[in-house]
Amino acid sequence: MALLVHLKTVRDLRGKGDRIAKVTFRGLSFYTRVLENCEDEARFDEMFRWPIASRVDENEILELQVFNYSKIFTNRVIGTFRMVLQKVAEEGQLEVTDTLIDDNNTAIRTSVTVDIKYTTMDGTVGVWSDGEFLDVPGDPEGTFQFETDSLLSGHNEPATLDMEDLDRKALRLGGFGGLDPDCISLASVTAVTTNVSNKRSKPDIKMEPSSGRPVDYQISITVVEARQLVGLNMDPVVCVEIGEDKKYTSMKESTNCPYYNEYFVFDFHVPPDVMFDKILKLSVIHSKNLLRSGTLVGTFKLDVGTVYSQPEHQFYHKWAMLSDPDDITAGCKGYIKCDIAVVGKGDNIKTPHKANETDEDDIEGNLLLPEGVPLERQWARFYVKIYRAEGLPKMNTSIMANVKKAFIGENRDLVDPYVQVVFAGQRGKTSVQKSSYEPIWNEQVVFTEMFPPLCKRIKVQIRDSDKVNDVAIGTHFIDLRKIANDGDKGFLPTMGPAWVNMYGSTRHYTLIDEHQDLNEGLGEGVSFRARLLISVAVEILDTTSTEIVSSTEVQVEPVSNISESATGKIEEFFLFGSFLEATMIDRKIGDKPISFEVTIGNYGNQIDGVSKPPAAKKMKKKEGGGESDEEESELIQQNSSEDEADDDGDLVSVSSTPPMKPVITDRNYFHLPYFEKKPCIYIKSWWQDQRRRLYNSNIMDKIADKMEEGLNDVQEVIKTEKAYPERRLRGVLEELSTGCNRFVTLANKDQNQAGRTKLDKERLKSCMREMESMGQQAKLIRSQVKRNTVRDKLKMVQNFLHRLRFLADEPQHSIPDVFVWMMSNNKRIAYARIPSKDILYSIVDEETGKDCGKVKAVFLRLPGKKGFGPAGWTVQAKMEIYLWLGLNKQRKDFLSGLPNGFEENKAPRTSPCLQSVPPVSLVYNMKQVFQLRAHMYQARSLFAADSSGLSDPFARVFFSTHSQVTEVLSETLCPTWDQLLVFEDVELFGEAGELRDDPPIIVVEVYDQDTVGKAEFIGRTFAKPITKMCDEHYGPPRFPPQLEYYQIYRGNSTAGDLLAAFELLQIGQGGRAELPPIDGPTDSERGPILPVPMGIRPILSRYRIEVLFWGLRDLKRVNLALVDRPRVDIECAGRGVQSALIQNYKKNPNFSTLVKGFEVDLPENELLHPPLNVRVVDCRAFGRYTLVGSHAVTSLRRFIYSPPDKTHNNWASAGRPTHTLLLLISITRDYIFVLIWGIQTMYLYYLKEKKKKKKKKKGEVEEDDETDESMLDWWSKYFASIETLMEVRDRFCSILFCSILFYSVQFHSVQFYSILLLYVYNKELEAEYDNFEDWLHTFNLYRGKAGDDDEAALDDDRIVGRFKGSMCMYKLPLSEEITREVGFDPNMGMFQSIPHNDPINVLVRVFVVRATDLHPADVNGKADPYVVIKLGKSELKDKENYISKQLNPVFGKAFDMEATFPMESMLTVSVYDWDLVGTDDLIGETKIDLENRFYSKHRATCGIANSYSVHGYNVWRDPMKPSQILAKLCKEGKLDGPHYGPGGRVKVANRVFMGATEIEDENGLKKQTDEHLALTVLKHWEEIPRVGCKLIPEHVETRPLLNPDHPGIEQGRIEMWVDMFPMDMPAPGPAIDISPRKPKKYELRVIIWNTDEVILEDDDYFTGEKSSDIFVRGWLKGQQEDKQDTDVHYHSLTGEGNFNWRFVYPFDYLMAEEKIVISKKESMFSWDETEYKIPARLTLQVWDADHFSADDFLGAIELDLNRFPQLPCISIFKQKRVKGWWPFVARDENDEMELTGKVEAELHLMSAEEAEKSPVGLGRNEPDPLEKPNRPDTSLMWFVNPLKSIRYFIWHNYRWLILKALGLLLLLLLLGLFLYSFPGYLVKKMLGA
Repeated sequence: MALLVHLKTVRDLRGKGDRIAKVTFRGLSFYTRVLENCEDEARFDEMFRWPIASRVDENEILELQVFNYSKIFTNRVIGTFRMVLQKVAEEGQLEVTDTLIDDNNTAIRTSVTVDIKYTTMDGTVGVWSDGEFLDVPGDPEGTFQFETDSLLSGHNEPATLDMEDLDRKALRLGGFGGLDPDCISLASVTAVTTNVSNKRSKPDIKMEPSSGRPVDYQISITVVEARQLVGLNMDPVVCVEIGEDKKYTSMKESTNCPYYNEYFVFDFHVPPDVMFDKILKLSVIHSKNLLRSGTLVGTFKLDVGTVYSQPEHQFYHKWAMLSDPDDITAGCKGYIKCDIAVVGKGDNIKTPHKANETDEDDIEGNLLLPEGVPLERQWARFYVKIYRAEGLPKMNTSIMANVKKAFIGENRDLVDPYVQVVFAGQRGKTSVQKSSYEPIWNEQVVFTEMFPPLCKRIKVQIRDSDKVNDVAIGTHFIDLRKIANDGDKGFLPTMGPAWVNMYGSTRHYTLIDEHQDLNEGLGEGVSFRARLLISVAVEILDTTSTEIVSSTEVQVEPVSNISESATGKIEEFFLFGSFLEATMIDRKIGDKPISFEVTIGNYGNQIDGVSKPPAAKKMKKKEGGGESDEEESELIQQNSSEDEADDDGDLVSVSSTPPMKPVITDRNYFHLPYFEKKPCIYIKSWWQDQRRRLYNSNIMDKIADKMEEGLNDVQEVIKTEKAYPERRLRGVLEELSTGCNRFVTLANKDQNQAGRTKLDKERLKSCMREMESMGQQAKLIRSQVKRNTVRDKLKMVQNFLHRLRFLADEPQHSIPDVFVWMMSNNKRIAYARIPSKDILYSIVDEETGKDCGKVKAVFLRLPGKKGFGPAGWTVQAKMEIYLWLGLNKQRKDFLSGLPNGFEENKAPRTSPCLQSVPPVSLVYNMKQVFQLRAHMYQARSLFAADSSGLSDPFARVFFSTHSQVTEVLSETLCPTWDQLLVFEDVELFGEAGELRDDPPIIVVEVYDQDTVGKAEFIGRTFAKPITKMCDEHYGPPRFPPQLEYYQIYRGNSTAGDLLAAFELLQIGQGGRAELPPIDGPTDSERGPILPVPMGIRPILSRYRIEVLFWGLRDLKRVNLALVDRPRVDIECAGRGVQSALIQNYKKNPNFSTLVKGFEVDLPENELLHPPLNVRVVDCRAFGRYTLVGSHAVTSLRRFIYSPPDKTHNNWASAGRPTHTLLLLISITRDYIFVLIWGIQTMYLYYLKEKKKKKKKKKGEVEEDDETDESMLDWWSKYFASIETLMEVRDRFCSILFCSILFYSVQFHSVQFYSILLLYVYNKELEAEYDNFEDWLHTFNLYRGKAGDDDEAALDDDRIVGRFKGSMCMYKLPLSEEITREVGFDPNMGMFQSIPHNDPINVLVRVFVVRATDLHPADVNGKADPYVVIKLGKSELKDKENYISKQLNPVFGKAFDMEATFPMESMLTVSVYDWDLVGTDDLIGETKIDLENRFYSKHRATCGIANSYSVHGYNVWRDPMKPSQILAKLCKEGKLDGPHYGPGGRVKVANRVFMGATEIEDENGLKKQTDEHLALTVLKHWEEIPRVGCKLIPEHVETRPLLNPDHPGIEQGRIEMWVDMFPMDMPAPGPAIDISPRKPKKYELRVIIWNTDEVILEDDDYFTGEKSSDIFVRGWLKGQQEDKQDTDVHYHSLTGEGNFNWRFVYPFDYLMAEEKIVISKKESMFSWDETEYKIPARLTLQVWDADHFSADDFLGAIELDLNRFPQLPCISIFKQKRVKGWWPFVARDENDEMELTGKVEAELHLMSAEEAEKSPVGLGRNEPDPLEKPNRPDTSLMWFVNPLKSIRYFIWHNYRWLILKALGLLLLLLLLGLFLYSFPGYLVKKMLGA
């Protein structure tokens, strides 16, 4: 005997150096030679031999160490490799490659390859087993991959070790140098295979299509505000549009930054695909009113799917950028700030806390875009080119066509197709091609949209144009994410030209198609409809170029034709199928003969394919037959010239099996009697050869399948808590990296194949890149997988899986899918759809489809909507079918995968022929006979099928053509059948070996037996048996088989688990005698029923289960009678116990006897524990019992008792430090926040700059605006807490406690004020504290039939009450010391120190703070909420204090109620909507179980404040002081203490705490007290050993409001808390006041002194001079109706205006929220005023006054009163007075901001009281009038003072001109007079008269 070790290589060494290795076995070491100067690889290639005397024990270890060799110093160890030789001892040979580990037991990169042989004396070595070594093609290293094949599967394994064995082995290993079990090398666990289930025993078969079923969705949108809207002085409205629904906000007047804060909710009930394709559009419309629709400013669109794929399904406070669809060159048109959330049923949305948000003014950083989308999106053109289509179905009746044909003689195609493309809410259509089954369009539809678009899918639909209404023929969705890549080396969306296949309803035409939805793309298509040749391209636009079309209208343009070969070379494909078995045929169709038809595209479709089979056409061609309306005629012509066409020219496709009459299997199902004769089909078809696409996709799918299988194993290992999940995960990663490398080598082939599109090339590149990086990452992660990181790494690997599946989905189709139809009476009954890639053949194994040449179980289902719901659960038929698809050239291999042992039976030949003809049927002459044993042990958590809330279940097992049933067990959801079903003489055809490795599937169906009518289906599961051939030994490791859990499915939802085992035993020559014996029936009562044999049934031990019976709650009526005397029956594994009878349920629903117990035999393995059933019965008169309700506790694990660990009693020994101090200081604008971790204290210091004391002027009072303690109230604390939590949550995951202290510290010139904090939980308290089930558990009792998803009957409707109690389960015998403890009460068993359950009176105080995001209840999109509180019989309605039109109401109310537990313990807080007319509607409600809180150890009665004070806003609320609470807790927990010591110390249970010892009373006097010390202990109570747990702090909890009409969807949230005080204790003080802060009244006085540099708008009539008639307008945001104008400064020539004008604005302001509060009626019809909260902003505008036309707007400025734009920002509420010059701005034509003037203004803020003391007048009026402005004389109006205006304007400018004109006029006058009088005078002179 000898052990040979061949050390081959050591790889991945670091650095360069001399290496040496040492190999040790049984203490004997050998050294290798020294390898000098080797770099990263050392090839030792040396053989070592140990001659050994005794056999190698499987626990012995071989150790190998690699050193850096040094001549002078000692050699340094690089790494060590140890392995257990168990595998070697069994197998005889092993080759291993594994990583080394260093001194710290962590794996390093260096790996070693060794080959180990072990020869025994007689030369026997272990045999090779097929799963151990994987021959990886193209893997040069032949890397050892034992852990990669199903290491954890249940086949061909070496011995299955049980866990104890494993742990021993690990311990023994640990003894070798203290090895961490995590680092035991892979090889050491080769044999450690755990029987984790895997795909082999549990085939994964989905029965029901999930898509297409409508679901509830709620989309909520809050439009907060808009900014930077383009346009002057607009009145904007925001329109929110989803699909067809539109909603509008109110209109805001004359502003381009309106504030809305309006909330809209849209409810939908549609299938997910329809929902996510809906477009959500936000648009801003300007000046919309009743008469006009307004002008569109800009829009923003995205699809709902984009929102849903965001984290938490929402965008919160993001800015949507608006663009103008009619002008894409215009750029950004403004921004809308909004929240969008999409909630499906069962999603819970975590809303970030709504505090007083500091403005998210950084618009760019908060744009509403998904992760990874660039901020600057560009416009792009999307070109969808539509070339032609083929194979369209008939879309009209043929009656009219026949009439036409008779008259005219023409034969028309009965379809008028066109294509409609829908993208981003726009649709484009091609032209209609009349009467054509093969239309040619050659058109392109062009969309203009932002890129990247926020819409994921383009919908392409072929429609039939009809006079009445157009119907869809088929639909295809193009997912843009699959045809583009946004990485650095990515590419724009591109596709094709490629054919896409469309599927939909069956092709025969009916007037009303019941499956029309399928043609619209909803649900899975059941038949081929057509194929369409399309391509997609995207071009980014340069919007600056001039010739660009600026509109986004959809355009349709013609494109040139493309050549035939552009989509690939046409090849002849051959599809072969053989039907090996057809069973489980539904009995409704069992009476008529049945045949099966297989189609691929239109080939093989004999009923309603338009085309005849191609072969028939070929014959016609050969006979010289003329034209044919055949679909592929031109293709055939090409092919018929080839020689093979002559060989099998008359090979007629056989696409359907001969009809055959079914035979009965049992009551429900029939089967076809195929026996040894199996019918076959074969079809020839012609398609473009694009196999490469499918091959690549197959390689990736196979990697993904293998990986998924591995990951399921890892999860199962973790779930069942078996050892070493990390090893299996490493194996998965190893496999992944090998697969990725293999992909890279394979996918690169066929580069220059015809028809490769741009997408093919780009996709190949990106897939290669992705796969390569995935392979590298997998290697890296593999080296990091450790025991403690398995779960994190598992998540990472699951991301890989999603990525792989995404990559594997090929967007460009090639060969259509194959459909298998079951036909009866020439009607299509049921179908199965098989993707063609799954059965595609390739010479390379990895590229072959996963079902190609394999026998596959296929379940046929009903088409379309018929397949939903109960009809979809029944199997129509189960087929064992063999399919093969490949090129006709490769046809020789088509039978290679069938089980051997058949003869081909060919169709009778007409002409002699060379080539082989496919068989019409196969006749098997080899058959094997088996016996199947089904060990049906039990089922759990079954579906409740009866009205009692239970079922009467039995299981039916189908195998091949046999079926058997278990017995019926009545009234249970957890039946333990414990029954062995034996199927004798099962005949299976084929070779024995193949059946061993891949036996057929077993189907198990569970039914509920009903007394009348047929049994009702509960669910179904699938299994594969473990097979034993007659020459194999029946013994470990494979036999006897272990029981396993199989998930039972009912449609898509789970309906329980089945615990069973199945074995298939071959019957050899010796008959049944050779099989392992079966014990006869053991139980005489059960008759001939065989029990599950020993060895398979679990090993039992004795357990005791103790039950705590506390009480019953909320029992509903049974059969209209009230429950009066209930009792609880507990049953587990046939044993049980009954509670005491409750004598009068109404008076006291608690049990008198608290604890009872029973003993029971349960399996050792916890996972196999049967469920425990709780049943409540009502004891009626005359000994009658009625079942009230039941509950099954499926897992008892959480009730298993574990004795307290004595070692951890002393706190110090637990080794935790007492105080870790971590100081975090965060400084922001308003406060410094200090968190000291460990002492868990939190302070919020408000910063106050101390004023430098100015010298006081006489009589001036120094303003005191210091935060004073008297100003602080509960709301200060609340807002500070929210703000702090938000700040800190960004930095930390959570804060433990917030401590409250009022502190004032002098610190240079800054004074600190700290505000005390409370804890704001953003969820229910129950969620944080495990439902308060620390010792009292609540079990819901169910009755009535469980509803299925589509019936929307939730389990909540089945709840008929609640049982309160607990269990404790422990193995017998129990150790003595527990029962011997002091004060042990034997009656209470394990439930010591539990309070009594007598009725107790309690004062309940409910504080309701506020509600957020309520669902609108009124037509106007608002609600009028008020609070209603119910507890037992009492109800408090706060109806008169409803809050008008508010979806975020602040209630601020405390309600006191008295209650008696246990009768009144369920508190309901509801929010109702007040209605003037009619009843008020419930918006939502939340229920709180007060009893569990009251009795919880977390002390949820009254939250513990963070500091103790006796006065002020933080006064201690609890009637018990901290010291009293602490004393009580110590007494209850039997703890030593508390001992108060000097120096502020307190000792509790060996722990010492420190704290302050002084307290200040209201007069400021200091007193000594222990309360602070006691409080410190309470805040650290979870650190106390044994009894410690976290005590509930002072808090506010946020609870979701739910409405029974919208189950599962939140209707808003309510913030509240509850205090409870027992009435037998001292009464608590009055409730603290949390009433909402009343807004404070202020008056803002704005004096407009002057303006300057205002732009000049008008031209003078006379002079043409530029001037402006300036006035200033101002208003506070939200109070537009109170806008005030100055007088007009006429005719300003320089832009200067002088006003001295005062505006006065009274307003109400909430300091804490920094909002102005406005109450006003919304319209004249409103009943009452609505309250709005609006940011405090002052708007000032400058205008140019015109008399006969509208005034011109010149510019505006908006001032935020809290943040004045001065350096640094100041708030007017602190500063009180501000004066300065402010700029006016407006947008010019190019949308650029430009300065249009400046205004000098003074703002003065006064409180209302101050304003009353010193009143002022508006404008320049009394009192305190302003002096008149000193305006230039030119400032006047010409038609009021015409003379003045002449004097100032005309004379001023033109006086010289006028004087000259006058002089000239005089001259002309003189001249005229002269000329006039000259003749007279002349005559006079001449005549001398």
